[in-house]
Amino acid sequence: MNIGLIAHNSKKTLLQDFCIAYRGILSKHNIYATGTTGRMVEEATGLSVHKFLAGHLGGETQLCTLIENNDMDMIIFMRDPLTKQKHEPDITNIFKLCDEHNIPFATNIATAEVLILALDRGDLAWREIYK
Repeated sequence: MNIGLIAHNSKKTLLQDFCIAYRGILSKHNIYATGTTGRMVEEATGLSVHKFLAGHLGGETQLCTLIENNDMDMIIFMRDPLTKQKHEPDITNIFKLCDEHNIPFATNIATAEVLILALDRGDLAWREIYK
């Protein structure tokens, strides 16, 4: 399955730690991430990560293209809801597209853990049929 990873600056270490903890599960799937986040995850875990541009430079838009084409199966977006982002429209578009295309979407560590464990159990196999 194709998993997209995004993290705001204040949440990058949290996502990095999450990926270290669930490296075994993530290693069985294709990982896509915005630039800096992808590099940090790759360095911390040794996982192969397809890296887009940095989020604010268009990486989130690149990810949206895959979502629009139904080429993403899950998005984990560790976001900072308390800090205004200059590229807020791109962020909002990710939410909208995931809802439109029934793509599981986590915005916090609790939901990310539920999704990654469900993925490991095979609970997201319906995505293959949905495509």
